[in-house]
Amino acid sequence: MAHVQVHRDDISLDSPTLVEGLPGVGLVGKIAADHLVDAYDMEYYAAVHCDGLPEIAVYADDDPEVRPPVRLYADEGRNLLVLQSDAPISPSGARDFAGCIVGWFEANDVTPIYLSGRPAEKDGAPEVYGVSTGDGASMLKEANVDPPSENGAITGPTGALVHESQRVGLTSIGLIVEADQQFPDPEAARALLQTAISPLADFEVDTEALVEQAEEIGQAKAKLAEQLQENQEESTSARPLGMYQ
Repeated sequence: MAHVQVHRDDISLDSPTLVEGLPGVGLVGKIAADHLVDAYDMEYYAAVHCDGLPEIAVYADDDPEVRPPVRLYADEGRNLLVLQSDAPISPSGARDFAGCIVGWFEANDVTPIYLSGRPAEKDGAPEVYGVSTGDGASMLKEANVDPPSENGAITGPTGALVHESQRVGLTSIGLIVEADQQFPDPEAARALLQTAISPLADFEVDTEALVEQAEEIGQAKAKLAEQLQENQEESTSARPLGMYQ
C-alpha cells in the first residue's frame, strides 16, 4: 500500500516547509537538498513508499542499514523537511508518486518548494525565477523572487508534483534556475539556496561548501547526470514553450 512511513514521532513539526530534491537538469534540486541534509545534520524522518518509485535498496558508506531510494529528512529547529532522492522516477510512475506524496503534504500542512533547472548558457550568476500554486504568489513576492520572463513548462516528476499541487489547491512554490544541461551544476544549486530558498524558508543557508567542493560534487554525481541524459523523460526540467504550443 502506498504511504509515507514516519520513523521519528519524537520530532515535532508545525506546518513545515519542504525542499524537494528529485534529480533533474544540472541535478540542481538533488545538490541543494543533499547540501541541506548534510549542512544541518538533518534526521532521517520518514520513508516514502509511494507507487511509481523504483524498488531498490540504498546503502551508504559506514552504515549497514539499507533505506528506500526516496526519503524525508527533518530539522525540528528550522521547521524544515527535505525530500532526498537517490534514483530517477520513471515517467509512467510520476503521476502515482505525485498523488501519493502531495496527499501526504496536504494531510500534514506541508508547504513544498519544488526545484527545477532550465537548460541555459549562463552569463554571470544563474537567474532564479518562481512560480506558485495556491497562495504561493504572495510568498514569492515577499521573498523578492521574480516570476518567469517567458512562457514555459516544468516537465518530469517535479512537473507532476507541481501539477498535482495545483490540482488540489495546495500552496506550493516552484523555483526555476538556469543550469548546465549536461553536467552537475553546484553553482546553480547555490543560487537556488541563496536567492530563493533562504528567504522563503526564513533561515540562513551557508553555501561556501558548494563553492569549495564544486569539482568533488560534480564528480560524485556525474554518473547520475549521465543516466538522466540518456533517459531525459525521467529528468525534471523547465523549458520554454513555443509561441504556438
